[in-house]
Parts: sequence; structure tokens; C-alpha cells
Amino acid sequence: MNVAVAVGRALTAAGVRQVFGVVGSGNFHLTNAMVAAGARFVAARHEGGAATMADAYSRMSGTVAALSVHQGCGLTNAMTGIAEAAKSRTPMLVVAAEVTEPRSNFYVDQYALARSVGAVPARITSAETAVAEAHAAVATAVRERRTVVLNVPLSLQALESAEPATQPMPSRDPVVPDAAEVAALTNLLRRAERPVFVAGRGSRGCRHVLEQLAERCGALLATSAVAHGLFRGNPWDLGISGGFASPRTAELIRGADLVVGWGCALNMWTMRHGQLIGPDATVVQVDDDASALGTHREIQLGVTGDVELTATRALASYGAQHVGYRTAELGSVWWRDVAFDDESTGERIDPRTLSIALDDILPAERVIAVDSGNFMGYPSACLSVPDENGFCFTQAFQSIGLGLATAIGAALAQPDRLPVAVLGDGGALMSAAELDTVRRLGLPMLVVVYNDEAYGAEVHHFGPGGHPLETVTFPPTDVAAIGRGYGFEAATVRTAQDLTAVEDWLNGPRSAPMLVDAKVVAEHPSWWLEEAFRGH
Repeated sequence: MNVAVAVGRALTAAGVRQVFGVVGSGNFHLTNAMVAAGARFVAARHEGGAATMADAYSRMSGTVAALSVHQGCGLTNAMTGIAEAAKSRTPMLVVAAEVTEPRSNFYVDQYALARSVGAVPARITSAETAVAEAHAAVATAVRERRTVVLNVPLSLQALESAEPATQPMPSRDPVVPDAAEVAALTNLLRRAERPVFVAGRGSRGCRHVLEQLAERCGALLATSAVAHGLFRGNPWDLGISGGFASPRTAELIRGADLVVGWGCALNMWTMRHGQLIGPDATVVQVDDDASALGTHREIQLGVTGDVELTATRALASYGAQHVGYRTAELGSVWWRDVAFDDESTGERIDPRTLSIALDDILPAERVIAVDSGNFMGYPSACLSVPDENGFCFTQAFQSIGLGLATAIGAALAQPDRLPVAVLGDGGALMSAAELDTVRRLGLPMLVVVYNDEAYGAEVHHFGPGGHPLETVTFPPTDVAAIGRGYGFEAATVRTAQDLTAVEDWLNGPRSAPMLVDAKVVAEHPSWWLEEAFRGH
């Protein structure tokens, strides 16, 4: 068999069973070889969408998905999605055809391009080593939790190569924490009067042991945005820490004398540029990557170790139960319980009213994907999710336009849940081509567009300074009509009563996806916006 077929088969044998992409001449045989070996291929309408679908699928399934792209322009089209995955340390494989002749129209330095966004570049270098190099790329993605760009030169693809031998799927061994570091953590937990746990992406799947340890030491529980839902239903759950936190949640975290980040970066978003950490609080970070410790803020203790192993060992040596921070009722820690003046006008709906009404009518088993923009805090804070697999948040690069593709990848990874894509009008129109992918795949997806007819973040950031806004505002667009054109059921929502159309769709066969064009009140910035701009 030739190199293209051998590489495709080797990647599938190594555990890559889901592939997204746009097929051109350079990746045609590679992609078909993966499909022939048992992988499922989903054709996107743009490589940028395909990249984010693969990212979201990997996050929500716990497996390594692949992105297959044409040489040169296929890869450059995908770079925003690849950058998001790389910044998020998503284990993902990009299979990129490559030309090595600089005179070719398709030539770019793909190796340097991958490295520039934080991905790991790799290359098939010969027919003899092709299979081993393919296996190594998957192993790097899994063991180092990295996005790997595997370049497959056209000049090698037709050469004869050996048939791949059966290989065990690579796995990541949990990092065993140092006993002295665990002992130091345990001592701090024993002495703390008001401990708070903030669980991040590295804590996904570790709910049980973190809840046990929190119960033992009396800690309150919070998450970063990417782990939203991890402690759903626990009476001591504070919800999301950071910019999306409710006033009561922020107050309780700020009052902690010990903050422990479990697989959490404790970055400017999760800690509001440090404002959520009291001046006398001790900060501990637990992460299985030593380089992550103390990256975003000063910490008093860093524990290098797997979250589950570290928490299990701390629990075993902790001793008698303490009341800790669990001395009174939490109060209203959820945004939907915070009173507000409904500013709906009859022509436009308040985004808070919209978000709460949606939360009330959507089924509990849901997977939510939220795009970036001025609107994003409302659905992120007000739409509840059943667990950490109910919220997919591709926001490490802060790019608008990724939300719809995120929802597609998450829907395929969580097929028993209602997929909900929550978008702004800017991101929706930027990614509208993937509405065809939703319809073509037969996904029973609800797409909700918070439509303020502007790039709202820029409007509210620059408008108060008297700057002209013509470049970031747009005439009205009938987004519902666009949805119908792609085969969606659609409704325009101006009042809460208009959501009856969504209820009817939810109660029906859902034989076609549905798009909601929600005309939202646009006069005010969301509460987290200025803080976000401070991070630029």
C-alpha cells in the first residue's frame, strides 16, 4: 500500500475514529483511508468550522478527533480553530497534506505555522518511517494533551509503505503527586476556616472525590467556565467563578482564606484579574503539568499531580470532618435568581428575560455551546447544564464565529442530549455555511441568535468615548429567513410569548433543526464586558 493509505490506517488503528474536514486533492486518499479503516468522516463547509468541530468533539468525548485538510489554503483556512484547540490544550490531530516545493501556489511553511499558534508540528519524513511517525503523532496528542499538526508531503504519499501493524491505543498515565506536596496541601486544608475549591478542565470526571474532600474540610465548590456543571446539584455549588460569577458567588469566593485550583489555571478570567482572591488568602494550585503552576498568579503552594490522585490522597490523610465554610445558607448564587428590571420593549427582548425563559423550557439533558460576544454572559450564566459534559466553551482564543461548529462537534459527541448553539448575530453570520452541516447531518439542534445588529462588544466599549460606530453596526438582517433557506424551522422572537414556537418544536418530532432570531435589547453592555477588555 502507499504512504497515504498506510498513514490513514495507522491513525485509525491508534484510536482516531472521528474525522472532520474539507477534502481536496491533497487529503483525498488520506481521508478515504481513514474512513475505510473504520473512522467516521464529517464534511464541513469550511475548514475553520471543521477544526472547531474536531476540538469540541475531543473535549466532549474524551477521545482524539482528527481534522483533515488540503495543503496550504486548507490549513490556513483552519488556523483560527487550530489556535483555539492549541491554546486549550485539546488532544487533537490535524492531518495536513503538504507541498515542500516553494514554487508551488500551495506552499506555506506549515511547520512554522503550526508552531506559531502553539500546536505541535510533526511530519511524515519517509515511506519507511510513515507508520511509526503517524503513531507517534497520536501518542503526543494523548500523552502531552496537545494539538498536533501532522504534515504529510504530497511527494511521499504515493510511495510504497509497509502495512501498519496492530498497535495499542496510546494512553496518558496519571501523574503521581509528591507525598510532601500532598501533606502540605492537607495541612493547609486542615487549618482553613473558609476554603473554596475552584475546579477547572483538569477536574472533569473527578466530581466524586472532590466533593468528598470538600465535604470533609467544609469547602465551597466553584468551577472555571470550561468545567461549568461539574458540581451541578450539590448544595454547596457556587457555579462559575470569574467574570460570569453572580454577586453572591463573587462575595463568597472573595471571603475565602484558602483557594485551591484543581486543574484550573486561576487566570484573569477565572479570578477577575485577581479581584476574587482576598488579600490574606492562601492560593494553592494542583495540576499535572508543572509548567502550569503559578503561570497566571503568585501561589503559595503548587502540587504537581493528577487531580483525582491528589484529592484521593489528601482525603485519606485529612482526618475528622470540619465545618469550614459551610456555616450558613449560600443565598442566591445563581444569576437567574438576581432581581433585575426587565427592559424588554415589545419590539426587543431583554437578553436576561430570554435566557431565563429558555432555561425554563429546554429539557434538562442538553449540551450548550456559546459563541463569543457581548451577549455571551447571559446564556453562560443563566442556562443550567446537567454536568460538565453539558457545556462546551471554546473561548481560549476569544474568537467570534466558533459557536455553531462547537455545537456540531459537541452534539456528535453527546448524541443523547439536545444540542443548543447560542450565538450573536455577528458570529452566526460569520459561520452560517455550517447551518448546512447541521441540516445535512440531521442534528435536532436549536440555534439561538442574540441579534443586536452589531458587534456589541465594540459598540459598548467605544461608544461611550464618542467614537463613530458605523464600522460595527449593521442594518437589520432577517436571520430567521436565512435559517429557513438552509432547511431549518425558524422563528423571530421579540417577546417571551414568542418562545411558544420553540416549545412547539421541542414537543414535536424535531425532524428539522430550529433557528431562533431573537431581537435583543441593545442599549447596555453585559456586566462582564469591560473586564474582558481589560484583558486585551
